[in-house]
Amino acid sequence: MTTVVTRSAARILLIPAFLIALATMLKGYTDTGDGFSAGVIAALAVAIQGVAFGAEDFERLPLVKYAAAGAFVGLLLALGLAFTPVFLGDPIMTHYPKAGGHVTHFGTLEFITPVLFDVSVFLVVFGFGVGVLSAIGRAQQRAMRTREREAKRRPIAGTGDSAAEGALQ
Repeated sequence: MTTVVTRSAARILLIPAFLIALATMLKGYTDTGDGFSAGVIAALAVAIQGVAFGAEDFERLPLVKYAAAGAFVGLLLALGLAFTPVFLGDPIMTHYPKAGGHVTHFGTLEFITPVLFDVSVFLVVFGFGVGVLSAIGRAQQRAMRTREREAKRRPIAGTGDSAAEGALQ
C-alpha cells in the first residue's frame, strides 16, 4: 500500500523525468547523450508509477498500454533507416543529408537521420523496459489470484467437515 504523498510525488516526477529523457536524447548531438539512455530514464519514470500505484493501476496507464506498439514502431523505424540507403545504392546506415548537403536546424538540433535513429532506439528501449515491468506486474497479479483461489478452496479446520479435517491431518 502506498500513501497519497507517494502517489502525488510519482505523478509530479513523471513530466520532469520525461523532459530529462528528452534532453538526454537531444544533447547527444552537441555533447554526450543518446536515445538508449533516454529510453532507460523514461522507463524508470514509468516504473515509479508502477511502484506508487500498484500493478492494476499501472496496467491502465496509456504509456503502458501502448509501450509494445511503440517498441514495434521504433524497431520498424530503425530497420527502415538502416536499410533504405541500400535501396538507394548507398551503404547501410548512410546518413542523410549527406556531408556538405543542406541541413535544417532547430536551434542547435540538426534534422538528420541519426536523430530519427536515436528516436527509434528510444522507442525500442522504452517499450521493452515498460513491457518487462508490465509482464512482471501481470505475473505477480496472477500469482496472487491463484493463491487467493487456493485459499478459498481449502476448508477451515473445525467447520464440521470430517473428511476435509482428516485430509488436513
